[in-house]
Amino acid sequence: MNAIARIEHVNITTSDGPRMAGLLEKLCGWHRRWEGPSLNGGHSIHFGSDRTYVALYTPKGGIAGDFAKGEPLNHIGLEVDDIDAAERVIVDAGLEPFNHGDYEPGRRFYFFDWDGIEWEVISYA
Repeated sequence: MNAIARIEHVNITTSDGPRMAGLLEKLCGWHRRWEGPSLNGGHSIHFGSDRTYVALYTPKGGIAGDFAKGEPLNHIGLEVDDIDAAERVIVDAGLEPFNHGDYEPGRRFYFFDWDGIEWEVISYA
């Protein structure tokens, strides 16, 4: 097989899908592709671009506590054009950027969302 694959979506569990979708809209300029009922009475929002998205799944009964870092997910990486503007979005959301780096091939920082999922924001601009 010679085809090159791409990640079409990732599916994460979140305590508040609309809040996470709002952050991704401000941070990435993405849009709501689909929203509706899902597995076991939960609710999902597919939020992304026309080609790729993050599925934000909120279980019917909610989630209990933060997720442990690295079990099994280490982080989700997002590429942005303007890393300084992206950092302002994160700070304005009440989240804390950390581990800033400015080295080849680009600038980056990390943040934990409200559920303890780690995200990396990187710019190659």
